[in-house]
Amino acid sequence: MPLQWAGLSPELLLSVDRESGEQLRAQLERQLRDAIRTGRLGAGERLPSSRELAREMGLSRGLVQDCYAQLQSEGYLVTRVGSATRVAACAHVPPAPAPHRSAPERLIADFRHGVPDLTGFPLSDWLWALREAGRTLPTADLDYGDPRGSRVLREVVAGYLRRVRAAAADPERIVVCSGYAQGLGLALESLAGAGVRVVAYEDPGAPATVTAATTAAGLTAVPVPVDEQGIDVRALEATGARAVVVTPAHQWPTGVVLAPERRLALIEWATRRDAYVVEDDYDAEFRYDREPVGALQGLAADRVVSIGTVSKSLAPALRIGWLLCPPALTAPITATKLRTDRGSPTLDQLALARLVESGRYDRHLRRMRATYAARRTALVTALAAHAPEVRLTGLAAGFHAVAHLPGTDADAERAVVDGARARSVGLYGMSACRSNRATAPPQLVLGFGDVGERAITEGIATIGDLLVGPDGSWPARTGPSTEDLS
Repeated sequence: MPLQWAGLSPELLLSVDRESGEQLRAQLERQLRDAIRTGRLGAGERLPSSRELAREMGLSRGLVQDCYAQLQSEGYLVTRVGSATRVAACAHVPPAPAPHRSAPERLIADFRHGVPDLTGFPLSDWLWALREAGRTLPTADLDYGDPRGSRVLREVVAGYLRRVRAAAADPERIVVCSGYAQGLGLALESLAGAGVRVVAYEDPGAPATVTAATTAAGLTAVPVPVDEQGIDVRALEATGARAVVVTPAHQWPTGVVLAPERRLALIEWATRRDAYVVEDDYDAEFRYDREPVGALQGLAADRVVSIGTVSKSLAPALRIGWLLCPPALTAPITATKLRTDRGSPTLDQLALARLVESGRYDRHLRRMRATYAARRTALVTALAAHAPEVRLTGLAAGFHAVAHLPGTDADAERAVVDGARARSVGLYGMSACRSNRATAPPQLVLGFGDVGERAITEGIATIGDLLVGPDGSWPARTGPSTEDLS
């Protein structure tokens, strides 16, 4: 039955349940810890002697002594010879306030980019692949293994990339990683070790991702402009950089393909400057007008680090990617991977290998190409109906498009984004992808990977008048934008 200690807080009750299955000592330790953590027993407060507590609760004195000794070893109690057992001065940990969790905002349509159709993830196929991988898993594969990743997956990925991406893929020079962010970090840290100090990146592009990775590696990042033919190699030359991060097959976010002459010029620059190209091969599987453009790595395997993942083809949550490494960088990247996390999870690697070998991965890609093509058509149709003045580009591949808004007012982009959010439609401006937002023309990056056809149609219908006013002019801003408030 409950015990209230004489002279202590009346809210402090201890009890033991002999039929609960939990050891009596464990029950007593747990209740005392909770009382100290929550402040019901304050710092310096005296506890009953072990003899007194044992008598009052009907326990053995040895059990109570063991309990006090355990809590003393954990820092909750202090005991001095000739003095009572007391609560340690630093043992009180006030409970953290419960985080305020507002209800998630319900949007008619959220055109966020970079996210595939999450509902289309082939869960049944993935679970099948996991079971198959586990069923045939050799005991030796439960060890740490090769930091480059499973030999089985590296061979499967090499064959797939040779077949689909025209890459010069050698399993010995593939390093499995946990997605693009880790892959980029591994590449840049290894380049820093090779003497690189300045890394260029595409503008517009992914400045936040690249600058975060370069800063972590102790490097300097510089933007290089992109035009309708891809990155400007002459401008790259002027930066003095010895590495550049590019998206040649489907430039992020403009959607242009690096022109053949620019590809050759980029490789020539890397060779002449003893430089390296980091290729982000992020969504080349989804092309609608022709066969996917081959990977740049196939042209110069000794100068290109090509990073691929399944974040766009399957789901970001899998955190599986790979680097095709030049010979000179394979060992440094492998050593960095070993030091970072000793290797990626093996069972998931074997499951991905099984998924690809079985043909289920290709089947999934064919199904998703059809899904994204239908959503692309829905977006084009909706804009033609509700905002015909808005021009769309970048639709040849992937699952995002660029909407070119009329006019040149840079503030108009933010006004449209904020106005759409007020109507429960998520829009995202191109300015976030630029190094200089002030002089950029107003554009939107419209992702349609994770938004259905019906939502696309309803979303564009809801904000069509915001994209272009009735007289072709922009609506006036009525208040601060979300960026102003950040």
